[in-house]
Amino acid sequence: MRPDTPAENVDHPAEAARLERTAARYPEDAEALLLQAAAHLELAGDRPAATALYDRLLSSPDNLETPHLVRALKASNLWEYGHEAEARAIIDGVRAASPRDPAPWVIVAESLESHDELEAAQETFTEGAVLLLTDVPEPPYSTHPLLFGRHRVRRMLGVSHDEWDTLADTLHSSSVSLDELHDPKRVWSLGSDNPAELEAEISRLRAELGAFREALSRPFPVAVLHWPEGELAELVGAYASLAVEYPSHEEHLATIEGSLRELAASGTPNLGIVTGTVPSYEAFAASEGASPGDVDLLPQYATTLAARGRAVVWPPQRGASCWCGSGRAYGECHGG
Repeated sequence: MRPDTPAENVDHPAEAARLERTAARYPEDAEALLLQAAAHLELAGDRPAATALYDRLLSSPDNLETPHLVRALKASNLWEYGHEAEARAIIDGVRAASPRDPAPWVIVAESLESHDELEAAQETFTEGAVLLLTDVPEPPYSTHPLLFGRHRVRRMLGVSHDEWDTLADTLHSSSVSLDELHDPKRVWSLGSDNPAELEAEISRLRAELGAFREALSRPFPVAVLHWPEGELAELVGAYASLAVEYPSHEEHLATIEGSLRELAASGTPNLGIVTGTVPSYEAFAASEGASPGDVDLLPQYATTLAARGRAVVWPPQRGASCWCGSGRAYGECHGG
């Protein structure tokens, strides 16, 4: 979740500096922390400094978890302070790479949209939707902005609804329909002297604010904790009290998949999986003043990892490897 507080209410340069210092202390979280720092710099108007942070990440010897996301953010930032040619080249590269994460698609498409490149924005949103959602029975929560953005751009272009637009309407939970929220004529009503039109626009803005607050209330996924086989053996060997929670690794994996499917069936959006390690868990237990053998500590550890940006979205995208680490496609493994 990128910060969106106006610059007059937050010292964004100071916050960016704090995040950079924190990244130096916690290198395992450096990518997520530096992305937040770059966002603060953008909000402060120091776009060259933000670009420097994106370049720092991209030149890092460590493999990035989200390289396409970093490139998309860099392109969007570059375009905002006059580097259009370089931004377009990066956007073309992101699209050609066909990332399996919806976030880069949304960012580059919105960048095109904000510069009135509506046809290119529609094409980009559509490419992402076709890649990530073809033959997917239920679009993951993370893909909703892709469909909503596509709906918005197509509404501005005045084209007829298609299957993806209908799906976006179905997923949209606000009391005001997407068609009404994305109506290009809304801009005209803001200058109207008609009280009824102004009241209707206020209702639409309230609905948008409600949807925005709902998204902010879930800044990270509801995550289930996963232990690789070696880590689980070490954990149970060191803390025998956890053997009741984890009778075997196979049962542990089955429990994860089952729990996530139950959550999905109950309507819980934005689900994910976090992978634990024994040293990290022991350090977390020490910071909480608790024993690592305490079963009640496990969900707190999972939530903390998710809040630190360590969650992987569940279910995996079509054709992606299974979350369990088997190397097989999800549909041929736990998704079968």
